Amino acid sequence: MSATPYIKLSDLTARIQQAIANAFANQSYWIVADVTNYSFYQQRGYHYFDLVEKQDHAGDIIAKVAAVAWGAGANKIKDFERITGQLFKNDINVLVKVSVNYHHVYGLQITLLDIDANFTIGLLEQQKQETLNRLLAENPDFITKVGERYLTRNNQLPLNPVLQRIAVVTSSNSAGYQDFKHTLDNNRFGYRFVVDNYFTVVQGEANAEQVQQRFIDIFNSGKTYDAVILIRGGGAQTDFLIFDTYRLGRTIARFPIPVITGIGHQKNETIVDMMAHTPTKTPTKAAEFIIAHNKAFEDEMAAMQKLILIRSQQLFSTHFQALSSINTKIINTSRDMLSGHKDFLAYYNQRVINTARDILIGKQRALIGISGHMLSKPQIMVANKRNELSNLITNIRSFSRIYFQHKQTGITHHETIFKLVSPANILKRGFALVYHNGHITTNPENINTGSDIRVLLSDTELNATVTAKNKSNGTKGLDI
Repeated sequence: MSATPYIKLSDLTARIQQAIANAFANQSYWIVADVTNYSFYQQRGYHYFDLVEKQDHAGDIIAKVAAVAWGAGANKIKDFERITGQLFKNDINVLVKVSVNYHHVYGLQITLLDIDANFTIGLLEQQKQETLNRLLAENPDFITKVGERYLTRNNQLPLNPVLQRIAVVTSSNSAGYQDFKHTLDNNRFGYRFVVDNYFTVVQGEANAEQVQQRFIDIFNSGKTYDAVILIRGGGAQTDFLIFDTYRLGRTIARFPIPVITGIGHQKNETIVDMMAHTPTKTPTKAAEFIIAHNKAFEDEMAAMQKLILIRSQQLFSTHFQALSSINTKIINTSRDMLSGHKDFLAYYNQRVINTARDILIGKQRALIGISGHMLSKPQIMVANKRNELSNLITNIRSFSRIYFQHKQTGITHHETIFKLVSPANILKRGFALVYHNGHITTNPENINTGSDIRVLLSDTELNATVTAKNKSNGTKGLDI
């Protein structure tokens, strides 16, 4: 055994524990630190992590201590996540209330008692301002600031008079989307909309690229949308961190179709709201804005219709008075003209009567002369025609006898010719008729060697079989 005095390790740790307990008993501290090495044991509800302080700009760790949260501290973490929408995880900067203690086995550690959500929200607001400054600095072509308002290419686009064909970027299971659709479909004016859905995840900074891709899909669709609606349900402030990202802010600011937002917040504006054409508080408000916009157009058309009706009535009244004046003038002028022309017509009527009487008397005398001439001339004409007919009858009788004699001579000549060319006389002169297959044939091409033929002479019929077939010029063997 060594003579050097010593104590047990447990005695030393007990003294350390007692010293720390005496120094930090019933005391708590609010500290700002970053979270690292975070792990969560869900079954027991314990959170284990390190709290570290880093050197400004360099990032080197200048202080580090192990920490734990359970019981009331674990509940405070749940409240923090619910209020801010920010998960308690590595690399977040937090303001926490802690107590200091020492354990025989686990050593020095601090216990989380509370966490300030407002501190985290303030940091997020600072990050938001930095993002806005970056948007202005890097995109001067389509983002400028006038006073407190941001002017973007998108919010300077004119809205179509009627918003009817709509693209909606939202989550498929969002209650806000259901509210939006219900408000549109059940509007009291009976408006009907064509809605194309582009579903995606609309929370969490990491999903900003997915939302951006939906806008790219809308642009590449080739469809002429009147507006794009970006909506989601309500939630805590940091549920909307995705809408404060540089990526989405730039996409909305330069998008060529008006963007209407309704992302479910009642207090603060997101960067997307500032860059968009028309920000509204909720999905329902976005739908109501569209309906109100269309109703304003309808009201404008109704007012224009009334104005046209009033102006038309005024014009009709003015022109009716002018037409009445013209009508009266026409009636009076017509009456004067008719009176003047009536006297003129009476004069010409009498003149026509007198002239017609003179003409009729002259024509009557001419007709009497013609009728006397016509009564005597037919008798002379009839006598002449009778003489002509008598001569014609005599000529017909004389020429008909000569004609019939001439025709009789021609008939006798033809009878003689017909007898000479009759088949009987031809056969008597030594000619023959050849029958093949029961028909008279004159084409030797139809008769082949071995064919049966029948030869008819003037008084004899021969049945024969062809034994040879030779070409001839048609005169061979004939005495011509």
